[in-house]
Amino acid sequence: MEKKLNDLIDKALSRRQFLAGAGTTAAAALVVGCNSSTTTPSPTPTPTPTPLNLPDNDILNFALNLEYLEAEFYLYAATGSGLSTADALAGAGTTIVPPNTVAVPWATPAQAQFAAELAQTELDHVRYLQGAITANSGTPVARPAIDFTFFGPLAAAATIVASPTFNPFADPNSFLVGAFTFEDVGVTAYSGAAPLLISNILLSGAAGIQATEAYHAGSVRTQIAGGAANSGDATFLNYANKISALRATLGGGNETQLSLSSIVAADPTNAIGFSRTTDQVLHIVYGTGGGAGVSKGGFFPNGLNGKITTTAS
Repeated sequence: MEKKLNDLIDKALSRRQFLAGAGTTAAAALVVGCNSSTTTPSPTPTPTPTPLNLPDNDILNFALNLEYLEAEFYLYAATGSGLSTADALAGAGTTIVPPNTVAVPWATPAQAQFAAELAQTELDHVRYLQGAITANSGTPVARPAIDFTFFGPLAAAATIVASPTFNPFADPNSFLVGAFTFEDVGVTAYSGAAPLLISNILLSGAAGIQATEAYHAGSVRTQIAGGAANSGDATFLNYANKISALRATLGGGNETQLSLSSIVAADPTNAIGFSRTTDQVLHIVYGTGGGAGVSKGGFFPNGLNGKITTTAS
């Protein structure tokens, strides 16, 4: 399996060397921790994270990095451009997108409206977290450098062999797979970070953001499954499940495979939504399996900004 993934990644990168930011280090890191199966491990509840003894603002800044990622993705999909300078904050990193990226060529007004709504809500989350951190006597971090060309190596490592240069901005179905990549991570990240927050006021706000992310995730999952049911073509549903399988390998399991009869991602024994530790989330967004000391890669070529930036295990 490792040789196969290395071969796929090498092929993907050889076709993408003209893309800025498509570094070999981040792509090769995807192989770390991959086993001999692409089947999603049986979901098991994530243990309550060991307290990190970090101030609330550090937890919120960790979440803000993820919201920057989602806001940039949806804004580019909806409008062809990302956050304003004012929203990205002073010292923001660069966002790298595939060449000639414009707004996704939507097939229907409803699709365009859906992307616009998600873009606005993620932008609102960015602004809310910036304000909450400031109100809590902290300093919100600026947008880190973000690399959306990493979708190509990610797709190769997930064995989406038909799309080694996968581009989530190419068409509406690819956009849904890209959204699927991020949304479930966001839901599990907020669930995992909740026990780390001390302030009940901030906890309430984070819970509200998680609820919105869950609406997003449910809608994306439904549209992918519904598209397969209506067209009889399961190509993009299979893409999503391969992303899910890789995500499970990188980030501690906690995935529910998508099907025409299974939309909800939750523990099958009690229907409680999954959670992930900050460490597991870092491994996913950096595109690397288990191992301490990873501080950058994948969608964040220079790492996250703030205090929570490096994997511990």
